Amino acid sequence: MKVGCHVSIAGSIDLSIDRAAEIGCDTFQIFSRNPRMWKAKELTDTEIEKFRSKTLKTNMGPIISHMPYLPNLSSSNEEIYKKSVDTLKVELQRCNSLRIPYVVTHLGSHLGEGIEKGKEQFIKAIEYATSGLDEYPTILLENTSGKSNDVGSTFKEIGNLIDNLSSYKIGVCFDTCHAYVRGYDISTENGLEETIEDLETNLGFEYVSLVHLNDTVGELGSRLDRHQHIGLGKIGEKGFINFLGSKFREKPLILETPIDEERTDKDNLLKVRELASHMRK
Repeated sequence: MKVGCHVSIAGSIDLSIDRAAEIGCDTFQIFSRNPRMWKAKELTDTEIEKFRSKTLKTNMGPIISHMPYLPNLSSSNEEIYKKSVDTLKVELQRCNSLRIPYVVTHLGSHLGEGIEKGKEQFIKAIEYATSGLDEYPTILLENTSGKSNDVGSTFKEIGNLIDNLSSYKIGVCFDTCHAYVRGYDISTENGLEETIEDLETNLGFEYVSLVHLNDTVGELGSRLDRHQHIGLGKIGEKGFINFLGSKFREKPLILETPIDEERTDKDNLLKVRELASHMRK
């Protein structure tokens, strides 16, 4: 089982590797740039070399990059859409330089134009962003919580998108919080079995390359996207024991849990390993 956290790149992007190692990650995720700005500071040759060098010296992996917060790849707003697609293309190029094998992206919002229009925009975004690139990381589509106008909150929607992107390097990032609040009851054994069956039928489990392992504040089906510490939310410890005993366990697990006075990232890592050990007994 590989479990890790989203870690900061503050100071220099290679320091993310040190931070991940310090708290005991087996794998980790980063933003390769400031996630709250459109413009990204270019990576220097020195930064790229230091990151690559440290990567080769560590046993951690895979390393995952997450797209910034601002892009909306399903947008019908022409200006925002262009910025969003350009941001994805730049991110793919940055990951090529850093030799990061995966990029996670949210699918975005159709802004009231309808799910079909949103999917059409997203497909065009992938086509444009990957054009001219001989090589690029696998793009992981993250299931959303299903709030108003969301694209990609069900396995059927994501499966339909992947059917139209079969010639591209595409995978799925399964977010436990988003799935639960969308109505997939992974907190119970029967609900987890039904979720895996739904995923297999509409998508194919082989497309799942990563799991965002998060508990949730929101109730089942609430569509509230608010993460909670592992075992302290609505999925609960028993739910995660079951989940970590399923075939999801074989995928890299990335925590995006809160950092507060209750728990640190390291605390949540330890909790995941503790719960996983229950399953082995």
